Amino acid sequence: MREYLLSVYQPAGDPPPPAVLDGIRRDLDALNREIEAAEAWVFAGGLHAPSTATVLRPRGDEVLITDGPFAEAKEHLGGLTIVRAGDLDAALGWGRRLAQATTLPIEVRPFRDRGA
Repeated sequence: MREYLLSVYQPAGDPPPPAVLDGIRRDLDALNREIEAAEAWVFAGGLHAPSTATVLRPRGDEVLITDGPFAEAKEHLGGLTIVRAGDLDAALGWGRRLAQATTLPIEVRPFRDRGA
């Protein structure tokens, strides 16, 4: 089984109103339980806003530290799920379900084999 990263991209700005967000959380919790039951679960988590980020940039022998996101964007990485799947089609199936639960775009990307 290969591991896949399911990246959740959310728009910049305020979150949806509580009535909408509560339904999304409920659907996401149900999907996470289903992924666990299928023994495909590796890890999942949401991220704080990009304004909480710290970026480290190598500059010669130094590493510069700056506050805030790497780049200004209309969307940002809002969370992630890592699943085990037999192939890309299976991973895309989990990604499709995650897109439906979160109502957000999902990027599905395989991890490199550990020796590669």
